[in-house]
Amino acid sequence: MKINQNTVLQGQRVTLVPYTSAHVPRYHEWMRSEELQRLTASEPLSLEQEYEMQRSWRDDADILFSPECTFIVLDTARWAGQERADEDCMVGDVNLFLTDAEDPTLGEIEIMIAEPSYRGRGFGKEATLMMMSYGVRNLGITKFEAKIGQENETSICMFKKLHFKEVGVNSVFQEVTLRLDVGDQERQWLLEQTNHVEEKSYVEPKLPAGTLET
Repeated sequence: MKINQNTVLQGQRVTLVPYTSAHVPRYHEWMRSEELQRLTASEPLSLEQEYEMQRSWRDDADILFSPECTFIVLDTARWAGQERADEDCMVGDVNLFLTDAEDPTLGEIEIMIAEPSYRGRGFGKEATLMMMSYGVRNLGITKFEAKIGQENETSICMFKKLHFKEVGVNSVFQEVTLRLDVGDQERQWLLEQTNHVEEKSYVEPKLPAGTLET
């Protein structure tokens, strides 16, 4: 994940920033939700385990078991120019995994809009497009996959609107696999969809006073 540790991507609705230790407490609160655990096929972790997970995502060199790229999704309107702390503007996260050691051009993308009030308002769509564009431009990704629980019809519909096609169903894990091959036409479309995005340098926020990273 070090490739994007100093990168901010600012869009119209969302701003993407690297996942740092300052974001962990809010992220931990999200993942206590049984709904999010179900939708993301995740197990609840302690706060200490979440800090360790964040460190491993930042530092782990084994790209098959840790995201190649992770961004926290912020509400641009709340964050930009208002001197608000990141954690006050957090909406969700977006991840890109390299899951095939023999094909580094294949990226598996995950998006989570954790705050219920932000769902269905285009935040997930813009964050996904921004991550895909970043992957194409900076990581050489030419193929994307998304694995989504069969019950998550909203996410399945969103990815299909982004030109993904359903290529498989896993009845054991009850998930659907969708895929997008980025040829010249799709690449041009993707870059056009994200030509408003500004890339900036990121300054990692400090932990609140009295907070200890465990």
